[in-house]
Amino acid sequence: MEEKKQATINWGHELWDFLKMLLISIVVVFLCTRFLIRPVRVDGDSMYPTLHNNAIGFSNILTYRMQGLKRFDIAIIYVPEKKEYLVKRVIGLPGETIEYRQDQLLVNGEAVEEDFFDQDYKRSQSANGSFTQDFGPVTLADDEYFMLGDNRPYSSDSRWYGPFKKEQIKAKDVVVLFPFQQIGVH
Repeated sequence: MEEKKQATINWGHELWDFLKMLLISIVVVFLCTRFLIRPVRVDGDSMYPTLHNNAIGFSNILTYRMQGLKRFDIAIIYVPEKKEYLVKRVIGLPGETIEYRQDQLLVNGEAVEEDFFDQDYKRSQSANGSFTQDFGPVTLADDEYFMLGDNRPYSSDSRWYGPFKKEQIKAKDVVVLFPFQQIGVH
C-alpha cells in the first residue's frame, strides 16, 4: 500500500515538473520570438540568388529595434492584406525620392551603386539589357521604405505594393540555417 502511495506521489511530482518545464519553454519561446529573433522561411525566388526558395532561418528583431534600417539591409515585412511576411532589400529610406533609369538606382537624383548583386546572375536575367525596369520617381513619406527583391524581374515588392510603412517592418537580416550550403548571415 505504501508503495502505491509513493508511486502516485512520484507520478504527480513528475507531472508537475513536466508542466512547469512546458510553461517555462512556452514563455521563453514567446519572449525570444517577440523581442529577439523571428523565424523566417523564404517563399519564392524574389530574393534569389541571395536567398533561395524554402530557405529556413531567423531574422533579428533586437538589432532592427536598436539600429533601425539602412540602405541595402534585408528586412522582414508584414503585409496585412495578404496576412504574410515578405523578405526584401531596403532601397529607399524615409523622405527620399527613388527612381530607376536605364538599370541605375537614383536616390534624390544621385546615382547609387548596388554592389550586393551577383553580376553574372544579373547579366543572365537582364531582358533587353535591363535587370530593373525603369520606374519612378517615387517620393517616400517620413515613415515609408521602398523595398525590392534581389531577383528584380521576378519580385513582387514596392513596385507592386507601394512603399512599406515602418510599422510593417518586423526584423532585419536573415541567418540561414537550411539548406546547409547556404548557412550564414545575409
